[in-house]
Amino acid sequence: MQSEPHAQAESDTLPVGALVLLALTGFTAIVTETLPAGLLPQVADDLSISRALAGQMVTVYAVGSVVAAIPLVSFTQSYARKPLLLAAIVGLLVFDVVTALSHSYAMTLVARFAAGVAAGLGWGILGGYARRLVIDRLKGRALALAMIGTPLALSVGVPLGTFAGGVIGWRTAFLVLAAQALCLAGAVAWKMPDSAGQPRERKLSNLTVLRMPGVAMILATAFAWVTAHYILYTYVAPYAEWAGDGDRVSLLLLVFGCAALAGIWIAGAAVDGHLRLHVLASLAVFAGATAVLGFLPHTEGVILVGVIFWGLTFGGAATSVQTAASDAAGEGVDIVGAMLTTVWNVSIACGGAIGALIYRSVGIQAFFPTMLVLLSAGFVVAYASSASGFRPGARTAR
Repeated sequence: MQSEPHAQAESDTLPVGALVLLALTGFTAIVTETLPAGLLPQVADDLSISRALAGQMVTVYAVGSVVAAIPLVSFTQSYARKPLLLAAIVGLLVFDVVTALSHSYAMTLVARFAAGVAAGLGWGILGGYARRLVIDRLKGRALALAMIGTPLALSVGVPLGTFAGGVIGWRTAFLVLAAQALCLAGAVAWKMPDSAGQPRERKLSNLTVLRMPGVAMILATAFAWVTAHYILYTYVAPYAEWAGDGDRVSLLLLVFGCAALAGIWIAGAAVDGHLRLHVLASLAVFAGATAVLGFLPHTEGVILVGVIFWGLTFGGAATSVQTAASDAAGEGVDIVGAMLTTVWNVSIACGGAIGALIYRSVGIQAFFPTMLVLLSAGFVVAYASSASGFRPGARTAR
């Protein structure tokens, strides 16, 4: 469906209901992606495969998002946003059902890849959709609210899904997730305001957007930031054991999730007036938290303080980076959103791979110098992009 001439006008108040629906879309995509990770023994036993093969259910989902986000979003630039959002949600619904009912490992992987494609489309348009609904001075706060689904999923949805899967079985857990997607699709169809896509005559190429001043530097900052995060986050359970707190992994994840929610609130409050300061301060404090977690004596209080500041500084990363990239890309907001989706998923994979290499060859103690190098590189790139990327001053004054 192509864009309608009478799409929803920008609002001068936050459309909280619509933004919550966008946040729930992100929540559903994240839980769908990560749910198998907490249920690997059940999945492996049920499908008669190894746990390593069962873990590929997460990998192929991420690959689907990486492969699909940029081409799909680029192709659908001129389409209305609401039908695309519905298509993404319905895709998650359908392929969650297929995953739940499949007794073939190959079919399960195909369904997971297709679900990742649907998620790639959803993530690619989510940030631009949120920004299109409001006037300029509210775009940062709108994006912060739309992005709150991610830390909610990681802090509440994933542990709850893992617990539920252990009680009712992994197949039923996926059916419950599909039912949630069905309810979400109904709510979007009923209440979500539409928004026009890019007019055909103003469609932009991917290369044009990438060459826009500041875009490449923002993407590079995001890569360094997210990769550093996932080196530790992927192996938080082994880290807790190494630090002598192995029995409290769930507590650490809960504390991180709550701090990340607070971090999103901070980003929402700061992003319109102090975007550059928020990014630089977040990277610097994240580096400090990395030093605390890696180099100070591992008492319970020290670990919790480190985790709190880690969550506070990473929680608002998506909001700040997406806002900066959207500002830099202008009319290429959806394409740059797809690029960020791709960079984010590649960073997750790189963080896991780098972490695995370090863990096996050197040990967890080497995580922290590696993270500090990445965070320092991200800080330097962000600091150097004052002219066109992370610019000083209030973004609404420009």
